[in-house]
Order: sequence, then C-alpha cells, then structure tokens
Amino acid sequence: MQLAGDNRRPNKVTRFKTIDPNSAAALASDDPMPEYMNVLGMIFSMCGLMMRMKWCAWAALLCSCVSFANTRSIDDTKQIVSSFMLSISAVVMSYLQNPAPIVPPWASLL
Repeated sequence: MQLAGDNRRPNKVTRFKTIDPNSAAALASDDPMPEYMNVLGMIFSMCGLMMRMKWCAWAALLCSCVSFANTRSIDDTKQIVSSFMLSISAVVMSYLQNPAPIVPPWASLL
C-alpha cells in the first residue's frame, strides 16, 4: 500500500552493518589529525629546545595535548607519550635557560 506522494523506494533500502574497528575499511577511513598534531608537536618541541623559543614550546605542548586527546586506544602509546614528554621538557628547558616571561612582539611598540 504505497501512497501517490510517497518518495520512498523499498528496493534501495540497505541494512546497517557494524564495522569491525580492526578491518581495512575502518582503517582506511581513519582520521589523520592525531598523527599530524604529533608530528607538529615534535617539530615545535625541537624548535623550542634548539632555538630557545618559548612560544614554540607552548605550541608543542598544545599540539601534544590535542594529539593525545584524539588518539584511539589501538594506537601506539609510546610515540604519543614520548612526544608529550618532549614538549614538556621543551617548556621546562626554555624557562630554565631564561626565566623571564614571554614578551609579545607588540609590547615593544607601546
């Protein structure tokens, strides 16, 4: 019993199928943001450590937190923890070398 204005097509209906998280289809539709943030955090950590740039160290800590928050439970935790510890060490070392606060670039204009 189909109404005249009914736009539903029963031959186009497909059943919902759950996806196994370890299958190839689930891994192909993976979100790459945690990996990008992890690499970005490593780059900012190295810039913060080598060039003594405090804002890079803080950006590395922010990127590491975003990467940690967006990872799945099946990802490699050693790499995430090492990135997080590297960013923390960049912040600590940048303030041990120069304990003065970060001076914004627009502060010299005033």
